[in-house]
Amino acid sequence: MAAKTKPPGSTLQIGRRTVPVSNLDKVLYPSVGFTKGDVIQYYSEIASVLVPHLKDRPLTLKRYPNGVDAPFFYEKMCPSHRPDWVATARVETTSRPVDFCLANDAATLVWVANLASLELHTLLARAKNLDRPTMMVFDHDPGEGADMLDCIRVAMHFREMLEQLGLKSFAKTSGGKGLHLYVPLNSAVTFEETKSFSRAIAQLLEKEDSNRVTTNMRKDLRKGKVFVDWSQNDRHKTTVCVYSLRARTNPTVSTPVQWEELERAAKKNDAVSLAFETSDVLKRIEKHGDLFEPILRMKQKLPTINA
Repeated sequence: MAAKTKPPGSTLQIGRRTVPVSNLDKVLYPSVGFTKGDVIQYYSEIASVLVPHLKDRPLTLKRYPNGVDAPFFYEKMCPSHRPDWVATARVETTSRPVDFCLANDAATLVWVANLASLELHTLLARAKNLDRPTMMVFDHDPGEGADMLDCIRVAMHFREMLEQLGLKSFAKTSGGKGLHLYVPLNSAVTFEETKSFSRAIAQLLEKEDSNRVTTNMRKDLRKGKVFVDWSQNDRHKTTVCVYSLRARTNPTVSTPVQWEELERAAKKNDAVSLAFETSDVLKRIEKHGDLFEPILRMKQKLPTINA
């Protein structure tokens, strides 16, 4: 269901919903002239594969009302001016109850895009059971002197470790210079268990590959290494959703990648091939389908490890 560009102050018909939109010609990515209308167009076209990953997950909006070169803000509380068909979920946070938006359909996704929420950040659990993560995530972030290729090599080592424990993993680009490694669970597990496991396995990786890996958050210890952040596996932490735009110079996307692609990039020292923009991602969907679909259904149990 692609959105058609219309004048400011117009509406779009997305399925059965009439979605108000405005300022479609406003440039949000100045270096390439990518407009809010283009953002809405992308999210409309990717909705069929993106919405299943957003469905029933409390959504934090990262809004850039004046574009990627201007100040942004995070918004957890779903705006009060939302249409009555936008679903919400109440979550008890450390300070107060928050009614998060739930982007459960294409119309809501387009409405969110119209708010200039370029990035979509979700919890690791669904609203119906906030104490049960459906997956684990490990953020591979290159420190000064390291790059995406270092992240790939670390992730491939990490993948082997997980496979030895009987766990399959899937990778996506961060949309920037890093890589995200996902382990689907979809089983009876708690955040206490995933947090303990993720810390232990990340520290074991660090122990085995100390020249390239650190799990320490201190930036001065990251030089020339890849920071593997296991701490995202927490009830209150969010991670950028697969297929979300990123607020970079260009409209890059956090994109699922095949392990074979990562291996080729590492052999050829070619990180550029892993920078995907909106048009690239839509073409990849046509060719490969949703490479992250297993994240939604694959059931895996956490093993016991001795770090």
